[in-house]
Amino acid sequence: MLDTTVMNVALPEISVAFSTSLNNLSWALNIYTILFAALTIPLTRVAEKFGMNKVIMLGFILFGIGSLISGLSNGIEILVFGRAIQSIGAALVFPLSMILGIKLVETDKRTGVIAVLGVTQGLAAALGPVIGGVITQYLTWRWIFFVNLPIVIFILIIGCNLLDFSEKNDDIHNFDILGSSLSISFLLSLTTVLTQGRNWGWASTTSLIFMFSSVVFLVSFLFVELKVEKPMIPLKLFKNRNFMGASIVIIFSNLFLVAVTVILPTYYTNVKNFDALNASFMLIPITLFIFITSPIAGFALNKVGPRILISFGFSLMMIGYIGYTYNGLNIQLYSCFYGALVGAGYGLITGPITVIAASDFTGELLSSSQSVTGVLRQIGIVLAVALFVSGLYSNLNDAQIESESYISSTVSKLNVPEEIKPHLIKKSNEGLKNQKSAKIPKRHTGNIKIDKRINKALLDIKNTAQSNVLNAFKRLYREAIPFLIVTIVLTLLFWKNKF
Repeated sequence: MLDTTVMNVALPEISVAFSTSLNNLSWALNIYTILFAALTIPLTRVAEKFGMNKVIMLGFILFGIGSLISGLSNGIEILVFGRAIQSIGAALVFPLSMILGIKLVETDKRTGVIAVLGVTQGLAAALGPVIGGVITQYLTWRWIFFVNLPIVIFILIIGCNLLDFSEKNDDIHNFDILGSSLSISFLLSLTTVLTQGRNWGWASTTSLIFMFSSVVFLVSFLFVELKVEKPMIPLKLFKNRNFMGASIVIIFSNLFLVAVTVILPTYYTNVKNFDALNASFMLIPITLFIFITSPIAGFALNKVGPRILISFGFSLMMIGYIGYTYNGLNIQLYSCFYGALVGAGYGLITGPITVIAASDFTGELLSSSQSVTGVLRQIGIVLAVALFVSGLYSNLNDAQIESESYISSTVSKLNVPEEIKPHLIKKSNEGLKNQKSAKIPKRHTGNIKIDKRINKALLDIKNTAQSNVLNAFKRLYREAIPFLIVTIVLTLLFWKNKF
C-alpha cells in the first residue's frame, strides 16, 4: 500500500534523471495500480489451492525483485517493468497478509486484529508521499525502492522459520479460469481508462473502446460467476448487507482521502514553490490523525455502532474539504488543521469498515472478502486520481483562460502608448505559463509615470492570475462537498445503530 503512493512526490526528480516527460513517467505509477487491482482476486484463489504460506513468501520475493529492478533502472521502460513485478508481488502479499492475520484469532475475538490491520492500509497510503519526500530529499529517488529490500529479506528469514509450508487446500479442484480471465480483463480495462483517460481524452475512440470493453467484461463475468460451480468471487458476498455497505464505503473513503494526499503536494510544489520535502510535510497531520483515530474507532465500533461512527468520519472529512475551499490553501496552519480533520475522519472510517467487511465470514468467503476489499481500495485510489486530477486540469485551464482575458482587458484600458500594449500582453501571457520566473521589471519605457502605470497593471495581473489558480484548487474541493453530503446521508440510512 505504501508503494501505491510513495513515488508521487519523487516524479519530478525521476523525470529529470530519465530526461522524459511526467506524462510518460505516469505509467510507472499506473502500471502498479492497474496490475495490483486486476490480479489480486485471481492470485488469492491460486494461493488457496497451493498454500497461502508458500505463496505469500513468493509474493515477497517478487516484490523485492521488482523493487531492486526499479531502483537500478536507467530508463522509463526498465522502471515500468520493475514496477510491474512489484505490483504482482503486492497483489499476492496484500490480501494474504490480511487473511493470515485474521485467521490467527477466533471469530468472536477478531475485531482488534482486523482493526490493527485496517490501520496499516490507510496509514500506509497516506504516508507514501511523506516518506517519498523525505527519502528523495536526503538520499535519492532510487532509495524509495531500495529501502524495501532489507524489509523483504527480514520477512523472508522470519517466514522461513515460523510458517508451515506443507499446507494446501485439496478442496479446491476446479479453478475458475474463465471467471479469472474476465475479472482480469474487466479490471485492466477499467483501471487503464481511469488512469489514462485524461491523456487520451475522455471522449476519444481509445477511451470509449476501453469503457465499452470494461462494461462487456463485467456483464460477462457476472453471468459466468452465477453459473459456475466454483466462482472466482462468490456473489453471495454482496448479498451480505454489511459487506455491501463496507464495499461502497471503502471506495469513497479512499477516494476522498487520496484526493487530498495527491492534490495537496501538487499545490504546494507547483503553486507555493515548496520543495518535495516541505510539500510532503504538509501531509503529516493527515497521517498522524489516521494513526490516532483508527485503533480507537475499531474498538469503539461495538459501543457506538457503524452508522454514527462512519457518518461522523465522513462529516469530519467534509469539514476539512469545506476548510480547503475557504482558507485552507491560503494559510499553512489552517491547511494542517483541515488535513488533521480529513485524517481523523478517514481513521474513524477505515478501522470499523475493515472489521465490518470481514465480520460475517470464515474460510473461503473470508479469503474472497479480503481480496475484493483490496481491489476496492485500489479502485478508490484510481478513481480519486482520475476524477480529481482531471478536474484540476480542467479548472486550471479555465483559470488560464480567465487570466488571459483579464490581461487583454487590463492592458487595453491602460493609459500607455499603443505600440507597447502587444508587448505587455505577450510578456504577461508568457508569465502565466511560468509563474515561478514571472518577475516585474522596474523600468519599461524610461518614463516614470508610464512605468508606474505599467507596473501597477502588471502587479494586478499577477495577483489576479495567482488568485485564479488558487480558486482552481479550491473549486475542486467545493465540487466534492455535495458528494460527501450524499455519502453521509446514505451511511445514516444504511446501517443500524448497533453492530
